[in-house]
Parts: sequence; structure tokens; C-alpha cells
Amino acid sequence: MNLKPLTGLALTALATALPVQAEVYYEMSGKVSAELRAFTQDTAYAGQEQDYNLSFAAEPEFYWEWNDGTDNVTFKPFFRVDQHDSERTHGDIRELNWVHVGDDWELRTGLRKEYWGVTEFQHLVDVINQTDAVEDFDGEDKLGQPMINLSLVRDWGIVDLFVLPGFRERTFAGEDGRLRGSLIVDDDAARYESGAKDKHVDLAVRWSHTIDVFDLGLHWFRGTNRDPLLQVDTINGKQVLVPYYEQMNQFGFDAQATIDSWLWKWETIWRDTDREDYWATQAGFEYTFYGVADSVADVGMLLEYGWDERGEDPNAQFQNDLYMGARLTLNDENSTELLAGVGYDMDYQSKSLIVEASRRFGQNWKVSIDGRFFSSDDAADPAYAIRQDDHIQLTVERYF
Repeated sequence: MNLKPLTGLALTALATALPVQAEVYYEMSGKVSAELRAFTQDTAYAGQEQDYNLSFAAEPEFYWEWNDGTDNVTFKPFFRVDQHDSERTHGDIRELNWVHVGDDWELRTGLRKEYWGVTEFQHLVDVINQTDAVEDFDGEDKLGQPMINLSLVRDWGIVDLFVLPGFRERTFAGEDGRLRGSLIVDDDAARYESGAKDKHVDLAVRWSHTIDVFDLGLHWFRGTNRDPLLQVDTINGKQVLVPYYEQMNQFGFDAQATIDSWLWKWETIWRDTDREDYWATQAGFEYTFYGVADSVADVGMLLEYGWDERGEDPNAQFQNDLYMGARLTLNDENSTELLAGVGYDMDYQSKSLIVEASRRFGQNWKVSIDGRFFSSDDAADPAYAIRQDDHIQLTVERYF
């Protein structure tokens, strides 16, 4: 993977930022991990030969701070080696940035990850970073995004201004990989609406503020759509899917209200492209029972609904979906947690089950066991592509 065009801005900023003579605080941390996936069903497509898949990943973090904490630099590379899928053997710079802190402002320059959103099962407003889809299908893993971000702190809220020079293409599983459809995505043949292609400069602005029990956010984004359209094409005599990246405008709003034991959550967007414009919403709540059975453990109950105006469009994955879940937090010294969630598509009658459990061992080890299970019988349902990719995943992480 050639990251040179994306790191030029960051390296220039860092060279300017590094002090010539100053007392510098330095810290190195990070983690290495081993991941084993065991699939419970036979493969659905030709080329997939794996019933088990082993991979190893490393994510160190280097941090420098000087000028009494008003300047800092973070460098966080990532690399994974996968047993079967050559596309999942990949590297990325998750972060490489310089942050300067003023009295009521911050300037952040370089590659960063910027997260927006409040809901649990889908993050509609999280539009800045590209999804690293070979890591997992849930969209939680993101690629580093080149940016210049000026954050202004005012009595009436925080205003973040973004200039985003350069675009990151989404990663996809290769022919040997699982959690994919019948056609391989040829990301080397990616197409763009903009003549600048992956050099297009995107813009964004976000306002966020806390008013009483409400945490509010409002944003506008103009630039390259992070969600590609996958178009069927024939390349070198082979039928494949080719990503096409449109230009778009997006306006979005997110809100969370904390009322006693309740968390009420809402995200909504309006997205406009030359091809279409539409509304989408994700909303729900989480209610927490604290100190269950006179213990220190907490149990949270979650319910969310996702709606997309496009309906049964193949590009709308969460168009009429209900999500229910429960979160158990033991609040022990080992940070033991369990999350289980069920999704139900009310148009296609498909179902999914996700279970995530984790526990620390000692100061440096963490073990996680995750389960992903899918049920879909309608070929028009986007989830039909991974109907046979049920799996259990064991991850062992060593922190340093």
C-alpha cells in the first residue's frame, strides 16, 4: 500500500512542529494481537477455502509532548498479516499528527481519526474517516484521514473546521477472504465522479454543545462519499465489482439525552448526490440497571431503529431495521464486559446475532471472544451475501 501521497502533509507539519530546543516528554505504548476465526458453515463462493483463519496484528503508538503540553505529536501505525486473504494483509497509518493547544482553540494537522455519533448499532453521522472493511464487517475500524482541523471553543459550543486533502479508498476482502459477496471487488479499478479522483479536497464543519442533559452535534460535509457504489463490470474477461465514489453534500444532526438511568440517542442525515438525495435516521435508547442483585455489576438494555428513505435499494443496508441488545459490565478489576445484540430487517425478514465478550488478565493481557451469526433467505437482501459466514472469533491482545 502506497501511503506516500497521504503522508506528505503530515510529515511537513511534523517537521515544522518538532522543537529545536525544548524539554520533550516521550512515551511509547501499543498492542500486538493474535486473532483466530472459526467458521461454522461451508464457504458459499469459489476461491474461499478457509474454515479457520489466523492473523496477527501490531499497533504501536509513539507520543511526544513539549511546551508544557501545548504541543504534541502522535504516531500510530498499524499492520496485519492474514493467513489466507492477501487483501487483509495490509498496513495503514492510523494517526500521524501534530496538535497545538491555544487558550480557546486547537489546531490538529496530519493523519487522524475523527469519530462522530451516539448510537450503538449504526453510525450515520460518522462521515470523516473511511472504513477499513477487511478488519471487520461492522464498520467500526477506520483508516487514517489526512486533515487540517481547527477547533474553536466558545461559550455557545465548539466549532470544528476541517480541510481534508486526499481521499482513502475502502478496503475489501479478496478472493480468498470470507465475509464477501459472490463477485470480487476490484479496488484497483476504482472510479470517481471528481476529476481530481483521490486528490479531491473535502470540507466539513461541525458544531457540538452540551445543554443541560443534552449533548448535541450538527455538521455539514462536502466532498467524496466514503460509501462507494459497487458497479458490475468485466475486467480482463472476469466479472467483478468496481467501486465508484460520488461527490456529495451531507447535513447531519446527532443528540444524546442523559436522564437518570436513560440514554436517549438520535442520529439523522440528509445526503445529496447527482444521482439521488435521501434522509436516513437511527434512534433509540439504553436503560441501565445499576448494582444488579446488590453487586457492583450493571446491566444495560438497548433498543434502536434504523430507517432509510431509499427503502429496498441495494445500497441501503439498514432501511427498516430493529435492533435489541443487552450490555453486562461487571465493574471488576479485570474490566469484564459482555454485549449481545440482535438485528431484524423488517423488509427482508433477515436476522443477525452479535455477541462480544472481553476480559483483562493481569496488567498487559486482554482476551476477547466474539460471535457473528447471520440468517437471510432473500437474494435481494444485502445481508444474503454473508449468509454462510457465521463465525466465532478469539482475540488475544498484549499491551505494552
